[in-house]
Amino acid sequence: MKDQASVLTDDFNDPLITIEEDEEAHEEDLWFLPGPSEEEPDDLLPGPQAEPPDTAVIDDWAKAEGVHAARLARVAGRLGALDDRLLRGPEGWRHRLALLEAADLSWFAGDRVSSDRLALWVSMRLSGAQDDPNALARVGWAVRRLTGGPGPMADLAAFLDRRDPENIEDSAERFEDRAGGWLDVMITAADLHPITRACMGFHLWSLAGLGQHGDQIEAAVTASRIAAGDQKGAIFAPLAMGGAGGLRVSGSPAERLARWLDGMSSAILTAMRTLDDIEAWTGRATNVMAQLSGRTPVALRRTFSQWPLVSAPMAEAMTGASRAAVQRNLAWMEASGLIREVTGQGRYRMWKATD
Repeated sequence: MKDQASVLTDDFNDPLITIEEDEEAHEEDLWFLPGPSEEEPDDLLPGPQAEPPDTAVIDDWAKAEGVHAARLARVAGRLGALDDRLLRGPEGWRHRLALLEAADLSWFAGDRVSSDRLALWVSMRLSGAQDDPNALARVGWAVRRLTGGPGPMADLAAFLDRRDPENIEDSAERFEDRAGGWLDVMITAADLHPITRACMGFHLWSLAGLGQHGDQIEAAVTASRIAAGDQKGAIFAPLAMGGAGGLRVSGSPAERLARWLDGMSSAILTAMRTLDDIEAWTGRATNVMAQLSGRTPVALRRTFSQWPLVSAPMAEAMTGASRAAVQRNLAWMEASGLIREVTGQGRYRMWKATD
């Protein structure tokens, strides 16, 4: 009988085969090892699903952009035409459109601030007993952001006028972190068209934890500035003029982008018609008022081109003229058919340029 040493010597020339055969021979005896994983029943309760990565969200919007490429190009062309129109026009046109857009956004958000109340608040900080001061402050903020200043991508917290309190608890979620997460996604989606990126950012607003009372106006104004891209004249893209159907939150990214493009197209056309009307009125008023002397008629004409509605105290503050001069010229313009009174009351009267 061979001893163990001789056995190892005899198997030296073919050790691998011997070892493999030995493993196969004893595999059935290894009863203490677990079986294949696919044979085990899955008795675990379903846990929370992992959220899709940011890149997956961006891919969905990139696919939606591809589906609506032709429609996107048409809307972008109309926005470019509006930008050129505002770039060549007076500064007051942009201000007028911002007031109209902010008022329409307030109705979309439920604040329902009318154009006349907004005009009084923005121009003179006047409000009535029935006005909600918080709503006026939100819409006033919208007007400021739609008329100028740095965009949201530079500093979102400064753009929104929102900061974390100094005494915030360590366990509390910080606004700066939520804003930073939203900005990170927007920066990652830099390859998307600004209009598509703005739509995506609007619909991710609440998911990023940026929502609070008034967040719909904040989200819409932020998106309108992003959608304008590098435009110099139209620093915001109209979204709510002529209806806010494009801001409705439902459906897939492709469906949301389709509504967004339709709503923006309608709003841009409304803005262009508004500029057509005020340009025609300015030409007519210039001819009719040519017989008047002094600076008050010119200043009043400029005021009516900037503001949808004008009161006597507003006109006095805007023109720097005396109350008597303002009232005299307003009466003359009304008698000449250039403006008409819209409140129908003796006090707190307001006028608008006639069509």
